[in-house]
Amino acid sequence: MNLSKPTAQPRPGVVALRGVSASFATPHGNFEVVREVDLTLGEGEFLCVVGPTGCGKSTLLNLVAGLLSPSAGTVLIDDEPLTGIHPAVGYLFQADALLPWRDALENVALGLRFRGVPRQEAEAEAHAWLQRVGLAGAARRYPHQLSGGMKKRVALAQVLAVNPRILLMDEPLAALDVQTRAQMENQLLRLWAQDRRSVIFITHDLEEAIALGDRVIVMSAGPSSRPVGSHVIDLPRPREVEEIRMTPRFLELQREIWRQLRREVHAGQDGAGGWPA
Repeated sequence: MNLSKPTAQPRPGVVALRGVSASFATPHGNFEVVREVDLTLGEGEFLCVVGPTGCGKSTLLNLVAGLLSPSAGTVLIDDEPLTGIHPAVGYLFQADALLPWRDALENVALGLRFRGVPRQEAEAEAHAWLQRVGLAGAARRYPHQLSGGMKKRVALAQVLAVNPRILLMDEPLAALDVQTRAQMENQLLRLWAQDRRSVIFITHDLEEAIALGDRVIVMSAGPSSRPVGSHVIDLPRPREVEEIRMTPRFLELQREIWRQLRREVHAGQDGAGGWPA
């Protein structure tokens, strides 16, 4: 196996947040979720974001997706200000977004059909993606006939079928059992290695972030959260997540990042996440 360590050199940025803040109106006034965030996602980088509950991790994804406009600052994609949903961005949500009345093949083809691709061509591409995620034999099964792990693979194929250069993932594996989750993590890494899309991956699991990422960002406790740490993950690729977690360098990185994350988790617990009553 040819192992190579990722470089710590900065990569050309495809996504940049410059002084970005986001607030929501509440009966008690405006509540600021994130404040003056500066963050760059490099070309082909797998960036993982961790932080306490309520620190605005999902808000950052919604800003990059164009689903939410910043109250201050600018979101840039390819050095251009983001003004809405961008065709280069794919979003894999935490909850299943599969249509229950469509089978796996139709669900995967859905994004292509929305983009005007003829049905036969869209379904051929969808079938190819189901093969890549190991579900060619389940193409005509409906979501209720699929296990949790299978539904996640269909959802992943659905997002990748439209060929996004930037992939946003909001705790997509959190609901899976330990064994299925490890299988999905390895499959995700294998798919990512084929074309090196730029990924922002949100997770509460620090081990998962280290096993998958090139870099781990630690967010402060909310409200007015911001990045307080950026850690290069200098573990060799390709990786098998079960094996890499037992290496001395993995454990060293885990201790290093956890020292910082633990302070923010405790701060979030003390402040109950900062959300108004």
